[in-house]
Amino acid sequence: MSWRNSAEYRTRLVSIAEAAGRVRSGDRVFIGHGMASPKDLVEALADRAEELDDVHILSSLTLYPYRFITDRACIGHIDYHTMFASEVDRGFVHLGTVHLTSVHLSQIDVAIEHFHPNLFLADVSEPDEDGYLYYGPLGVHTNTYGERCAELKIVQVNSHQPRVHGDGRTNRIHITAVDLICEADHELPEYHQPLVTELEHRIAAHLLPLIEDGSCIQLGLGGVANAVGFGLAGKHNLSIHSEMFTDSMMALQKAGVITGPVRCAFALGSRELMGEYLWEAGIRLEPTPVVNDVLAIARNPSMVSINSTLMMDLTGQAASEGVGHRQISGTGGQLDFVRGAAMSDGGQSFLCLHATRLDRATGVTSSNIVLALPPGTPVTTPRADVMFAVTEYGVADLYCRSIEERVHAMIAIAHPDFRGELTRGAIEAGLIRG
Repeated sequence: MSWRNSAEYRTRLVSIAEAAGRVRSGDRVFIGHGMASPKDLVEALADRAEELDDVHILSSLTLYPYRFITDRACIGHIDYHTMFASEVDRGFVHLGTVHLTSVHLSQIDVAIEHFHPNLFLADVSEPDEDGYLYYGPLGVHTNTYGERCAELKIVQVNSHQPRVHGDGRTNRIHITAVDLICEADHELPEYHQPLVTELEHRIAAHLLPLIEDGSCIQLGLGGVANAVGFGLAGKHNLSIHSEMFTDSMMALQKAGVITGPVRCAFALGSRELMGEYLWEAGIRLEPTPVVNDVLAIARNPSMVSINSTLMMDLTGQAASEGVGHRQISGTGGQLDFVRGAAMSDGGQSFLCLHATRLDRATGVTSSNIVLALPPGTPVTTPRADVMFAVTEYGVADLYCRSIEERVHAMIAIAHPDFRGELTRGAIEAGLIRG
């Protein structure tokens, strides 16, 4: 049966403009995240900004520069809330067009329900032979919670949105369960991860020998994660339990390094990865609160969590989402996996950071290991949870250590040019003895 020609489909089919016109002042709108955002529909909604008042939109990992993000004139008409800032929207926080919501990915269902969305907008695949529309590689991790809350469900059918495996409920929605359907094709944007630098290879080289064959791996975003991911090529019999499936994981799976179960909430990366690979490889996606459940993570023996952080103080507090009042990303799932790995039999967690940073405007180099975090800096992972901190200068074992032991370990992996200053500061603060 061709569901696109069915009465169920045709009676729900409206134009993009008609679908966008169903948003009213005062509405609270959930939009699929990243590649799951119905680009054409949301752009049509943004064009109506001046006609609307007090519309609030919730999403995250924005990949399209919608007008309500970039134009301050939209404030009060359409206000945008993100649960994880991206390169597209984080630069507009200062304009007041982007509002940040801090939430652990294991609790993103609670955050969505607390937002009380009454409209659900998502980009979906063409219907299959049974009339199901699939949420795609980035929609599964949250869409079911937005759809569950909404009174009006509108989907944009996009022939480029691939089908993905799941439990049959959270990875797709049936035509008869939506209220309106509109159609617009657009290719999914690639998520270009940063190139791996020599410094990041050096960081990875310190922790790769600590990962044993048969481990279960979680990787975050960034150059260090890529260095570690591709660096695992020499290991054997790995499995994956990670919120995100990445290009490095795809390479490891193709090479036969990953032979155990793969459990992820979404995929993010190249066009190949975001295309048919997930379906052909049989990778099953689940909502993030399910994948990031700490007890579910802990059930994996030899769970290894590898994430990046921006800055750490001498006692081990990790700032991974921003420095000062400048937000870079979001709370994410780092702490979920750090805690899950700590509860795992033989588990380990690593927080990786560059020892220094260069201010391109001033040419000044500063240490990312500091006596105290700058005022306003959010602590993403508390010091009591941190197991290993890694820089290009080595690995600091902080788990269940005294404050004095932590301070000495952190100074040892700081850049040599800053070790004396950090030592003097720690002595003056009474953290260590002189």
